[in-house]
Amino acid sequence: MPNFVIPTPPVASLPVAGSEASFPVRRVYCIGRNYAAHAIEMGHDPDREPPFFFQKNPDNLDVSGEFPYPDHSNDVHHEVEMLVALKSGGRNIQLGDALDHVYGYGVALDMTRRDLQGEMKKMGRPWEIGKAFERSAPAGPVYPVSAVGHPTSGLVQLKVNGEVRQEGDLNQMIWKVPEMISYLSEYFELSAGDVILSGTPSGVGPVARGDSMEASVEGLGTLSLSVT
Repeated sequence: MPNFVIPTPPVASLPVAGSEASFPVRRVYCIGRNYAAHAIEMGHDPDREPPFFFQKNPDNLDVSGEFPYPDHSNDVHHEVEMLVALKSGGRNIQLGDALDHVYGYGVALDMTRRDLQGEMKKMGRPWEIGKAFERSAPAGPVYPVSAVGHPTSGLVQLKVNGEVRQEGDLNQMIWKVPEMISYLSEYFELSAGDVILSGTPSGVGPVARGDSMEASVEGLGTLSLSVT
């Protein structure tokens, strides 16, 4: 065993639905503008352009049921997404083999300090300050493929204080799950424990302290959160 000079950081993980086991997380990839209506509301052309990805940190994933409003922002937005958890990986994965690498699926939120992200965009700088802050990826349990299959359609919805804010369908994703996996594997060596957030439908908007959020993907449960 290695003799580390500091205590080993904890392994980020997600619960597995119907099990006492957990899914360990290695990396978190997030695809941008993967629903046409969301691309339009963000001021971009909805035509199928090459996909692009940014990353969050594994320990940004949070299953506590609370979202602490972050510092240095007055415009924090919700983005509900389907989470894809990989059980294996590799390089240059063929499209027809991509789903063989999926362990399961879940519900997650890509919470965004939109004002800070906007500042970074204007200056041509990376987005991490707006995307990869602490507890910026609330998540629910992972549902194994053996239980839910590979969802290709189904309601994606987010409510704030009981009001529907976001609503779409998985079949509206511009880049489907196999395409995301295959494309990512051309530029990164994917591995077991990698997670992909698959994009958000239109209707993103701000939350405030005291709000209650309910994020759901059909067949994958509902993630309930309070903004503190």
